[in-house]
Amino acid sequence: MRILCTNDDGVHAPGLKVVEEIARALSDDVWVVAPELDQSGVSHSLSLNDPLRLREVGPRHFAVRGTPTDCVIMGARHILGETQPDLVLSGVNKGRNVAEDVVYSGTIAGALEGTILGLPSFALSQEFSTETRNAPAWETALKFGPEILRKVIAAGVPKDTVINVNFPACAPAEVLGVRVTRQGKHNLGFLKVDQRRDGRGNPYFWIGFERLAPTEQPAEDTDLAALAARYVSVTPLRLDRTDEAFSAALASALK
Repeated sequence: MRILCTNDDGVHAPGLKVVEEIARALSDDVWVVAPELDQSGVSHSLSLNDPLRLREVGPRHFAVRGTPTDCVIMGARHILGETQPDLVLSGVNKGRNVAEDVVYSGTIAGALEGTILGLPSFALSQEFSTETRNAPAWETALKFGPEILRKVIAAGVPKDTVINVNFPACAPAEVLGVRVTRQGKHNLGFLKVDQRRDGRGNPYFWIGFERLAPTEQPAEDTDLAALAARYVSVTPLRLDRTDEAFSAALASALK
């Protein structure tokens, strides 16, 4: 099995080494094509107005001056030549990708691009807590990642579905199991705009995230609930975002 690995944290991110180790538990034909720079939050952006610079950083390891989407396209359509990958792994992201995170995440986007190219694809993310922010429990992803991948691959990944896997912020021995979940929902208002002044007094802005106290418990079958209970969350996400229920009502309203 030929495996293409990418991420959004950059080619030197520790999580990329983790996903490569997970891949090597499944195959010895592993290729890494990752962004030259941190691309967190770029979502599914594609570089159309700038050239892509490619740099070989080691055997079967490449850095692309572009987005995770660019990296998967470069890997599958150029670097690997005529022998296409059998599997795309994106991650392991430093921090969870759940609820609305999946809309912004470059990690999710790398896996989505693999799915668009017709390849079974997984997004892998390691949650961290306030205490483990600078030292996420990568060993949790390493322990549970390979077996989850084997089982999902054996079950068969649907053509237009990407598998979003999130590992809880705890040691492997503290993980209670694996749950298949649906996408949850954060509290509203978690995005904020931070205004500052530069050395000349001119304003500039940072978009950031506020940590809000939960107003209610997340729904039991969601990714948020699974991680809070120390379960690995496995969420199948579809490319087709059509709201089927509202489509029927809309068709009636527009007659």
